[in-house]
Amino acid sequence: MVQRGAKRLRIGRRWETGGHHRKALRTTAVGAVSATLVAGSALGLAPAAQAAPNSVRFVDIGGYGGTTLKANVVTPAGSDGKHRYPLLVMPTSWGLPQVEYFAQAQKLANSGYVVVSYNVRGFWQSGGEIEVAGPPDIADASKVIDWALANTPADARQIGMAGVSYGAGISLLTAAHDKRVRAVAALSGWADLIGSIYSGRTQHVQAAALLDGAGLITGRQSAELRQIFDDFYASNLSKEQDIINWGKKRSVGTYVDQLNDSGAAVMMANAWGDTIFPPNQYADFYEKLTGPKRLEFRPGDHATAELTGLFGLPNDVWTDTERWFDHYLKGEDNGINRELPVQLKSRSGGAYEGYPDWKSVGATDKKISLAGTTTIRANVDSGANGGVVFLSSILDQVAQVPPMAAIPLLPRRWAAVWQSEKCSSAQRVRGTSKLHTTVTPTKESGTLVAYLYDVGPLGLGKLVSNAPYTFHGQTPGQPFGLDLELYSTSYDVPAGHRLALVVDTVDPLYIEHNPSGARLTFSSPANDPSYVSIPLREQ
Repeated sequence: MVQRGAKRLRIGRRWETGGHHRKALRTTAVGAVSATLVAGSALGLAPAAQAAPNSVRFVDIGGYGGTTLKANVVTPAGSDGKHRYPLLVMPTSWGLPQVEYFAQAQKLANSGYVVVSYNVRGFWQSGGEIEVAGPPDIADASKVIDWALANTPADARQIGMAGVSYGAGISLLTAAHDKRVRAVAALSGWADLIGSIYSGRTQHVQAAALLDGAGLITGRQSAELRQIFDDFYASNLSKEQDIINWGKKRSVGTYVDQLNDSGAAVMMANAWGDTIFPPNQYADFYEKLTGPKRLEFRPGDHATAELTGLFGLPNDVWTDTERWFDHYLKGEDNGINRELPVQLKSRSGGAYEGYPDWKSVGATDKKISLAGTTTIRANVDSGANGGVVFLSSILDQVAQVPPMAAIPLLPRRWAAVWQSEKCSSAQRVRGTSKLHTTVTPTKESGTLVAYLYDVGPLGLGKLVSNAPYTFHGQTPGQPFGLDLELYSTSYDVPAGHRLALVVDTVDPLYIEHNPSGARLTFSSPANDPSYVSIPLREQ
């Protein structure tokens, strides 16, 4: 593990010595991305823009500490400075330029909003360094609100924030710290940063590398962030608590009481296959909110569900976002407050399903017994894995083709496999599956990854869910109990298929901590039987 981290550290140093090259890349890329988004916006919004051209300005806004934030402002057509409009502030996503939301800003302005979108500090042409939604980013958002109230026809009583990914996280955090924010739409964001990229005490290396690489190309990493990445890759356990504390400061879950006290209306949307911010942490946070709230999950990967809307094309997520603001900022009686607040779309297709709360999603549990004693060897990928960041979940989204494995052919030397009986009827998996088992390791540290598969008649398994788990400080030869939540999902298993649980020790999505020659034994004691519990929707 340390060698892998050291390799990434050298990569980071090469980037650091290429500062002029990165600046040139940013300058070239910002033009290309901006032109693409603006062109797509113009095409998607041509009729509306011709009917009612809005006022568009590109401005510099002074952020926290005097940092310059590059922004654009879109105001409704015909604004005369006398009439006040609801204000929407939209921080950009990680690595995207200030025109990211141009299409949606035009649509929202046509509906009577003042929209201010700005490039967060440390990225593209804005000043400062990347703070990863730290205190300066939250202070920046409040400064943008101040500027908008002083320089646009915005109504101080009707302020909302929205964003995708990084913009979603900053929007939620700002609402918890600035009570002027009355409504939020957080799309493909996070509530628990460490729970997203370090769940099960396991580094999500592909997700982190993607964020790291995008930050190096499009922004300027702070020394603190560079150190966090280096310690993360290097599996530096002496820095583990520092990383956790760093992440908690940047997670709205830490400030849930403040957000509840503010009374802000919170809408959150995410994709089932989000490989950067898995859905579990949003679902857990949703249950802690006490104000007006809405939770939406759809097929896809990180930010792919919102993507077409960025080009001005019809999009369910953005439609609901506008309805959310229309009701909670404008006071329109559009019925969104009377709909069942948890809206899910299955990865297997079909219409949206509504639930009164997250607890109702998986109304019944199906338990698969994990009987017997099984020993597997570590350090080898058995062939069961969670796929590739972005690519695999996008294939699932557009073609319903998730990662697959031939279950009968998985080598039992490196993979433990349990299967259910054939399902007599379709099993509509909804929510969070949970693994409970007893593990006896031969080393004090180790990593395992659990996979739930839908297995067809020929033995081909389609991935339903997965999750990693890492342990440290265990006594070799001494069994310990393990409880692991798999990533939440919505998936329909056809009648006649089986469900299979597979456990191995290596997955390209994660950094593993298995010493050479390690073995793991899974058992099911009579007084504490092992099982996987699968939540099902009522038939």
